[in-house]
Amino acid sequence: MKQQGNKSLTLKNLSKSNIWDLQENDVFRLLENGEKDADMKDNINHYADIIRSAFTIEVLDSDVSNVKKKQEKLGYKVGSIKLEENTKLYWAIKKRPIMRVTDLTYENIHHISAAKLVEVLDRNFGGGWESIAQSIQDIIESGFDISTTTLPKDRLHKAGGMYEKKVADGFEVLEISKGSWIEAIFAKEKPIVEKPRIKFDGIDGEKLDGDDDNINDEEDITEENYRTTFSIDKNKDEDEDEDDKSEEPTEDE
Repeated sequence: MKQQGNKSLTLKNLSKSNIWDLQENDVFRLLENGEKDADMKDNINHYADIIRSAFTIEVLDSDVSNVKKKQEKLGYKVGSIKLEENTKLYWAIKKRPIMRVTDLTYENIHHISAAKLVEVLDRNFGGGWESIAQSIQDIIESGFDISTTTLPKDRLHKAGGMYEKKVADGFEVLEISKGSWIEAIFAKEKPIVEKPRIKFDGIDGEKLDGDDDNINDEEDITEENYRTTFSIDKNKDEDEDEDDKSEEPTEDE
C-alpha cells in the first residue's frame, strides 16, 4: 500500500486521503493522543466525518464484554474516547473494504497497489476496460497508468510483444477472455507527485519566495529585463511609421 510521505500524522492534519493509510488500531491511537488537546470535544464530529470516509463507525453504549465480543466477531475493533473527565465515547470501527470498482475514489486510489486494482477489476466485470463508467476510469487513471490490447489467444504472449514488454516494465496484467480473443489490461502505479505551492512572504507586491529578480518598481525596468508574452514585428512597425509619415500634410498642401 502506498504511503503519503513520512510526516507525523495527528488529528489536526488528518484528511480523507491520508486516513486510508491507517488501520483500526492506528485510529484509536490517534484519538488517544488527541485526548490531550483542549478542543478535542468541540471537533470530535469533524474527526468522525473524516474517519467515516474510510471506516465504518458504530457508536456503542458501553464496551462491556458481551458487546465488545459481538462487534469483534463482525470484524470491528472496539475502543473508548475520553472527551472530558467523566465523559467517554465507545466506538466500534472497521476499515471499509475496496471490493468493487464503485468503491474506488480519488481519496483511496493512491492507497492500493496495482495487484489490488487488478483484483478489483477482475471481480467486477467481464466486458473489458470500456465497460467501466468513464467517471471510474478517470479515478483509476489518476493513480495508475492504464493500457489495453486485444489479440488472438495465440498471439498475446508472443515473444517480444507488448505483453512481455509491459510485464518486464512492472505492469500488473488482467486477461479477459473474449471467445478466441483476449483483452489484456495493464496497470502500473503512478508516482505520487506533490504539487509545489507558492508561499507569499508579504503583501502589496512584496518579494515572493524563489523570486530572484530584483525588479521592484518601474524605475528598475529596462529594455534588457522587460519581457512580454506577445511578439512585435519590427519591420511591420517601421512600414507603418513610413506610411504615417507619407500621409502627413506638407507645407505646400
